[in-house]
Amino acid sequence: MKEILRKSIACNALAVCAFCLCAYFGAFSAYSQDNPVRDTSSKYSFNPQDSTYWPVQELDGVVVAESSGKNKLREGVFSATAIDLKTMIDKISSLNEIVDRSAGVKVRREGGLGSDYNLSINGLSGNSVRYFLDGVPLESKGTGVNLDNIPLNTISRIEIYKGVVPSYLGSDALGGAINIITKKSLKNYLDASVSAGSFHSYTADVAGQAVIPKANIIVRPSVSYKNARNNYVMKGVEVWSEEEQKYVHKDLPRFHDGYQSLIAQLEAGVNDTKWADAFFIGGSYSMIDKELQTGAMQNKVYGKAERHSSAWNVFARYNKRFGKFNANILLSHTGDIHQTIDTAYRKYAWDGSWTKSSGNEINNKAKSWRIYNRPMTVLNAGLEYNININHNVALNYAMDRTGNKRSDKIDTTFEPTNDVIIKHILSLTYTQYLIDRRMLNTFFIKDYINHTEINQKDSPTITGADKIESRAVKNYFGGGVGSRFNIIPELAVKASYEHSIRLPISRELLGNGTTIYPNLALKPESSDNVNLGLFGTISFAQKHIISYEVNGYLRNVDNYIRATVSEREGMMQYENIPAVHIKGMEFELNYMWNKALSVTLNGTLDDARDMKEFKTDGNPSATYLNRVPNRPWMYANADVSYTFNTLFTKKDKLRLGYSFQWVHWFFLNWEAYGDITTKAKIPEQLVSSIGLTYSWAKERFSISLDCNNLFDSTCYDNYMLQKPGRSFFAKFRVFIN
Repeated sequence: MKEILRKSIACNALAVCAFCLCAYFGAFSAYSQDNPVRDTSSKYSFNPQDSTYWPVQELDGVVVAESSGKNKLREGVFSATAIDLKTMIDKISSLNEIVDRSAGVKVRREGGLGSDYNLSINGLSGNSVRYFLDGVPLESKGTGVNLDNIPLNTISRIEIYKGVVPSYLGSDALGGAINIITKKSLKNYLDASVSAGSFHSYTADVAGQAVIPKANIIVRPSVSYKNARNNYVMKGVEVWSEEEQKYVHKDLPRFHDGYQSLIAQLEAGVNDTKWADAFFIGGSYSMIDKELQTGAMQNKVYGKAERHSSAWNVFARYNKRFGKFNANILLSHTGDIHQTIDTAYRKYAWDGSWTKSSGNEINNKAKSWRIYNRPMTVLNAGLEYNININHNVALNYAMDRTGNKRSDKIDTTFEPTNDVIIKHILSLTYTQYLIDRRMLNTFFIKDYINHTEINQKDSPTITGADKIESRAVKNYFGGGVGSRFNIIPELAVKASYEHSIRLPISRELLGNGTTIYPNLALKPESSDNVNLGLFGTISFAQKHIISYEVNGYLRNVDNYIRATVSEREGMMQYENIPAVHIKGMEFELNYMWNKALSVTLNGTLDDARDMKEFKTDGNPSATYLNRVPNRPWMYANADVSYTFNTLFTKKDKLRLGYSFQWVHWFFLNWEAYGDITTKAKIPEQLVSSIGLTYSWAKERFSISLDCNNLFDSTCYDNYMLQKPGRSFFAKFRVFIN
């Protein structure tokens, strides 16, 4: 107890010191992504996102940056990609579909709109990847808010960090991070869209901004609504035939997979005042309802179980620059209630028929109405000191406190508990330019402090509740370095390394109340991540532009966290694999002609192997050097589009697009188990999609038509769960600026 108290006091003291440093310099914000602070005393502008500078030109008092946000990210030290959403907002897409077409990224879904998904970056997936909205953890918006239901018309770009994550995000990400950057323009606008499509899918998004010049006040409201029945056809599912008195395979629609989400946010604040460069306060509300159709495997069918979540969030962010100092703070609090209702003693089949059962649908136990109350508080504070245009030092502190109060409305045998997970992350970063700014180096160290208070003791043989301390404080250290060197204007090389720690999140430790059992004995992951890449841009004949990037990477992971499934129950649980080594490479090639023809091709080879040679009893491990199962290891994407400018008038455009995705087949389970000739495997997948977008009146109005999975290919993802077949969508958008 004394040791726990000592560590707790130490981590709180560090937190207070970091906070006081920031408070002393008077400041604070959540990193104004699209309005970086400019050093007016030099010919360079400082970017607080990655602690880099870029050249600027002064024209009659106007400062113009020479690099776009996308190029600045690529020209930094980290292996990272930025996706500009300007040309994609008119299309019918979710962020999941957009990032899934990036090199080194793969999204695996459990169904249609609103279903659970698993996103991997360079071989590390699931919760090893962290998600942010303007540098703030996305989960602070609520349990059900994810890449599926964030409205596209509020977003400027998506930043994807691979392996090494910048310190300013204050994250314990192991495999990478996705940071969604929202629009930060200083113009009045209204952006509204509606869409409809297959499987009874409907969406409506409205976003806007009102600027009051005299008061220097900015107001940004947004609302997004999505609804889908997800009643796509399941091909070749097994059902009992009374006529034939045997199981037969049929094509049947999903019948209990409805999804509905509502997300609303209002943000208001000021820019460029005497007391603040930026100060904003705001609040959001989210509501998500989801019918559950299957467990973690397709042969487990539900017909009554449901999941509901609702969350409110309030936040404030503040930023102020004092000479060479720049300080910022973000404070956010979320009330999040997650409910799972499972009260039917039934066993369903894919034709909708059912028989009586001795237990509920999900785990064959007593009827339950499980409630998870998960309040979340986030604090992110940073202080930067710009020594000069070539040297910068930054200190960052992040705190994430998540509660987990469990109760049940029906099951009287369930014992309520109140668990808490608190993470403290301190980081120090030094950035330098050398050799006439052709070389950029970044060095950083991180301290991870994990404080857990876990009271649940039920099902100890499954959850490991008897193997842990109720209260514990543990400390871990990490750090890394990144470097970029411009060899010639058309060729640059960059490399980065990080020893990173990833602390288990509540979903992994504490389960989700439906398809995931807790594993209270789960250990943090650690990894040595190495990236090495080449990139450049070549222009010729004025109208032709070719950009390229090639990256190789290594990930040596200890205590790798992997989801496993019980085929009998259809329940999932996360477990540690002692050692997994991942090596791979990726490339992306882009060609643009005359700002009309665009061709993008990328591919990824990702090889993850089990490196545990011996089991705990000393005997050889059968899976040693086996490729980790149930994960794609080779895949590629191609996108081609052509834009007809001034097609009928001088103010209209027509864009035609085609996309193709290929995924190599992979085993469902470990290669060493069973006969390799009859082992279950997820087959090769080939998917083509087409679309067109017509806009007029200087893009004030647009209409889009899309066909996904043009040839109706049968595609699978996690544990061989079928994805939707051919689908059609239409979208109408109005943008008033």
